[in-house]
Amino acid sequence: MTAAGKYPRPCYGPVMRSLLPVAALSLILSACAKDQGEYPSLARRPVERISGTAPVVAPAEVAPPAPSPELSGNLEQLVAKARAADARFRDNAPRARALVSAAAGAAVASESWSVATVALADLESQRSQAMIALADLDALYAAEGIKLADTSAIAAARDQVISIVGEEDTVLNGLKSRLRS
Repeated sequence: MTAAGKYPRPCYGPVMRSLLPVAALSLILSACAKDQGEYPSLARRPVERISGTAPVVAPAEVAPPAPSPELSGNLEQLVAKARAADARFRDNAPRARALVSAAAGAAVASESWSVATVALADLESQRSQAMIALADLDALYAAEGIKLADTSAIAAARDQVISIVGEEDTVLNGLKSRLRS
């Protein structure tokens, strides 16, 4: 309240004067809106009901190209590489078993534990050579699959190498479980 006992008059004069034409214009324009019932229907029109069918054609059978002689030779080399790595693995496995057995109750970082760990690392290195051959086979399988070529020979070679690596994994997991870490 002011000293005279009256409330101060708000200063809306210029703002109200500028909003008045906008309000009047919106009322005038709303009268131009059409009746809601005059809009077109969204129902399907008769012309949209026409349907047609096309005969279904069976796709032509495409025979995959035969594997090249170069691919067959490459597959044999990769399987031989995995088998050679497996032979080295099997040659070193008895020594690693003996060292792991000797270190089975030993403390971590003791001399016998360290020697057994190195023997296991050597076995894992031999396994990794077989894994490299498997990775190369996987790359060949993917490349030939993209070309839509016959991948059955590659799949058979992969299965052989996967079997070799699986057996090596079983041996390594057994030895690792016996060695205290």
